[in-house]
Amino acid sequence: MPKRAVLLLNLGSPDSTSVPDVRRYLSEFLGDERVIDRPANAFLRSFLVNQIICRFRAPKSAHAYESIWTPEGSPLIVTSKRTQTALQQRTDLPVALAMNYGNPSIPDVLHTLRADGIDHLLLFPQYPHYAMSSWETVVVKVQREAAKIAPDMKIECVLPYYSDADYIDALVESARPFLAQPHDHLLFSYHGIPVRHLTKADTSHAHCQVVADCCNSCSPSHSTCYKAQVTRTTHLFAAKAGLDPAKWSISFQSRLVGEPWLSPYTDHLFEQLPQQGKKRLLVITPAFVTDCLETLEEIRVEGAEDFKAAGGETFTHIPCLNDQPVWIDFLEKRLQRWQQAGRVT
Repeated sequence: MPKRAVLLLNLGSPDSTSVPDVRRYLSEFLGDERVIDRPANAFLRSFLVNQIICRFRAPKSAHAYESIWTPEGSPLIVTSKRTQTALQQRTDLPVALAMNYGNPSIPDVLHTLRADGIDHLLLFPQYPHYAMSSWETVVVKVQREAAKIAPDMKIECVLPYYSDADYIDALVESARPFLAQPHDHLLFSYHGIPVRHLTKADTSHAHCQVVADCCNSCSPSHSTCYKAQVTRTTHLFAAKAGLDPAKWSISFQSRLVGEPWLSPYTDHLFEQLPQQGKKRLLVITPAFVTDCLETLEEIRVEGAEDFKAAGGETFTHIPCLNDQPVWIDFLEKRLQRWQQAGRVT
């Protein structure tokens, strides 16, 4: 009988808030060719990342991490470990956790799983949506490292679940107490990616950014289109929660300068919404299942300050799914289906 395990995968975090640790983390993260893929020349790309971006960004990012760091460490790591523990209590399968960048590292965890005799592994990326710079790169990294460390290990993967009914149910259920609060607008803020990544992921080269209203026009390219998938998540959430179409919108955060990224930009809307009379704001960040720097500092702290400086009155960030019971229920059901079917369904 195969010895099975599940591996939860997330982005990662620096080991500490020191500038050297943050710079090391950023170098690994931004040095990933699926995150920053230009220039094409590897030497030039490395120079750009390490000598320009990381050099100037590390001190600023270290300060940002300090503002959200907990006594136990990075919120992303701490919460991910709590999720791992909660899921382990629901299943007899070993539940492992690895980060694409930083620790616990994918190679270290694969070595441990191999030593424990695991020969059938289910990858569970903690990304509801496909993107070359998130879902794809972490799956490819596991496959690449496993080929060296445990070449006989059978690996399966949970596909992006952005439109699955049980995921939408969990997301809406977690948000209900906040939706019941008086508010003028609900902003769905998703992590941004370069527009160029959308067209790069469209293997047909005939739909994305070509067809009118391409995100809402049926196409096989949606299986690898981040914008189409976040649009679908948002519309399903709105329908499930019974939202007024005039009281919600989509935006994108966390961009680098130098080329067009998905828009509208979240920080711009924080300045514009109060001028439109929308002074009581709810913000939800469904691209993340775990609160991290981008949700806690960029949205909950900096975003709230910008919104109120522009005339906003109340600002509420709806927490990510984190280790809430509805999220553990979702993870558990997926593992049960895998065990019962003998394959990913």
